[in-house]
Amino acid sequence: MNAIEVNNLRKEFRVQKSRQGLTGALRDLFRRDYNHVTAVKDISFQIPKGEICGYIGENGAGKSTTIKMLTGILVPTSGDIRVNGYVPFKEREAFVKGIGVVFGQRSQLWWDIGVIESFELLKKVYRVSEADFKQRLDELVQRLQLEELLNRPVRKLSLGQRMRCELAASLLHNPQILFLDEPTIGLDIVVKTEIREFLKSMNQRYETTILLTTHDLQDIEALCSRVIMLDDGRVIYDGGLEELKAKWGKGKEVILQFSSPVTIERLQRLTAGLEVGWSLDNDLTAKVWIPHKQVNVSEVLSRIVGVMDIEDIKIVETNTDDIVREIYKSGSADTKSEYRFNHTIKTEDVAVRA
Repeated sequence: MNAIEVNNLRKEFRVQKSRQGLTGALRDLFRRDYNHVTAVKDISFQIPKGEICGYIGENGAGKSTTIKMLTGILVPTSGDIRVNGYVPFKEREAFVKGIGVVFGQRSQLWWDIGVIESFELLKKVYRVSEADFKQRLDELVQRLQLEELLNRPVRKLSLGQRMRCELAASLLHNPQILFLDEPTIGLDIVVKTEIREFLKSMNQRYETTILLTTHDLQDIEALCSRVIMLDDGRVIYDGGLEELKAKWGKGKEVILQFSSPVTIERLQRLTAGLEVGWSLDNDLTAKVWIPHKQVNVSEVLSRIVGVMDIEDIKIVETNTDDIVREIYKSGSADTKSEYRFNHTIKTEDVAVRA
């Protein structure tokens, strides 16, 4: 069963053109000209119940516009939407009972009253029974560590504290679907990690469907098995994160630190017949580039380990940020570029004792 179904969804805006100068401003008073801007261009996708899906794209790609249509804030120009079986902009009252929404830049809490008072108001908005509210609140307070925050005014909370409260507020009525738009923006790494772990546990326990929009690709790597990528209002990739890495990852670089001096000629002899490239940083440190799908790291290491005295090994992989950046450069996830990733890298340290 699909929690979200989107077919040929399109959203157009009419944007006023402003003329320059005083004369132009006066003319705008009497007759205005408009441009038609298409923010979302006939996109289609389905999200099954219980899935955590990343919805990513550059600024202006159409992510937030899509989320606003899925939550009923905007009415589509054309196309069909079903969320929990409802058309969001037509069946508002029944529809909102089944969704939770967190916008990183906007608060659903009342600024000058205590957090618990905001929760009480939301209980009435969503018509949650007293028993269900107490049970849900107790669980959320414990999981998100909100005990000391409940009686504070929202304006006195730090950003990380407020985002934990925003998450609790969005989940008080136990929604089947949670929409998250930049939920970790501006947060430090500790709070981000706490929020990611919480979202994973809620998904596993309640099968909550989560659609996550973010610029922080570490959120995507930590939470999502599937990614939908938007560019200029169109879907350019819809599939697994691991498939994306496998298709666009160029390979791995292995850094080896030896106990005694080594020559590049000896390393090349040991790996003869393998399509790898060696380089030396110094007489104790060597790097080997291993192309994706052509040679296994284990095959290379098996020829070195045991023959030479190795103190340490580091395996360096292509960062997801670099993969996504390169896809946007090419304009399609189907056309693979020959660009070799040599920017930011993610390092997995493997200690090896000879």
